[in-house]
Amino acid sequence: MSVTKPKRLDKTLYEAELNRLQMELVEMQEWVKATGARIVVVFEGRDAAGKGGAIKRITEYLNPRIAGVVALPAPTERQRTQWYFQRYVEHLPAAGEIRLFDRSWYNRAGVEKVMGYCTPEEHIRFLRQCPIFERMLIDEGIMLRKYWFSVSDREQEKRFRSRLTDPMRRWKLSPTDVESITRWEDYSRAKDEMFVHTDVQPARWNVVEAEDKRRARLNMIHHLLSSVPFNHVERPEVQFPKRPKGTGYQRTSKSLLYSVPDYSQTLVERANGVPEKYEDPEDIN
Repeated sequence: MSVTKPKRLDKTLYEAELNRLQMELVEMQEWVKATGARIVVVFEGRDAAGKGGAIKRITEYLNPRIAGVVALPAPTERQRTQWYFQRYVEHLPAAGEIRLFDRSWYNRAGVEKVMGYCTPEEHIRFLRQCPIFERMLIDEGIMLRKYWFSVSDREQEKRFRSRLTDPMRRWKLSPTDVESITRWEDYSRAKDEMFVHTDVQPARWNVVEAEDKRRARLNMIHHLLSSVPFNHVERPEVQFPKRPKGTGYQRTSKSLLYSVPDYSQTLVERANGVPEKYEDPEDIN
């Protein structure tokens, strides 16, 4: 598949706008907390399309008690005997909470379908039930937002290869990820079939072009903020009390404590200067 990659977004511009959007996310969080709103954001797409990076930037300054990330492992034997949606239901938000699903119930329409982890009957049942399930969430008052991160086969392989030599990201490259390279068209057909059945009102898919991760993050976060009708919530002013006069307390002598060694001082004393900063190769190239 030939895709024209957009010009790389300037890093300074990207970081400035990301910071502004992150401040808006904090505003949205305060509105969610004050009003008791419930938000579910589903992140789906190809492996290495940038879902995790977008989630990381969204949650960077948010309260983890309010904005939680749901990334479920493979189901247990018991969970395999449950109604398919059951284990996802327990992770849905209560009043005043946001839940970001890093992969979701759509596993059944993608990897489970392609890799044969579910039966054809289970797959068909999912496609039939999913729109009904999502309609139930929306009727309950949950704001559901679904994002599909779209990336080309060439860009995906490039990102996979960078992970082979990056010790910080090698853990993200699983055998299933590698096999997705040889099953590109199978995943494409599965995605198309999924969209036919689930890209329907009132839960349409929002497609994020993710050839450039910087552009994808800004576009996705901006769209999310624009889709939620939040407004500024005044927070009560915090008054610092005056510190009371001391009553004679004496701090325990440090000689009696087991202190952590001052490793940071060894950095100061090193002859070779400041250690090289880690740069994510997927963000550099």
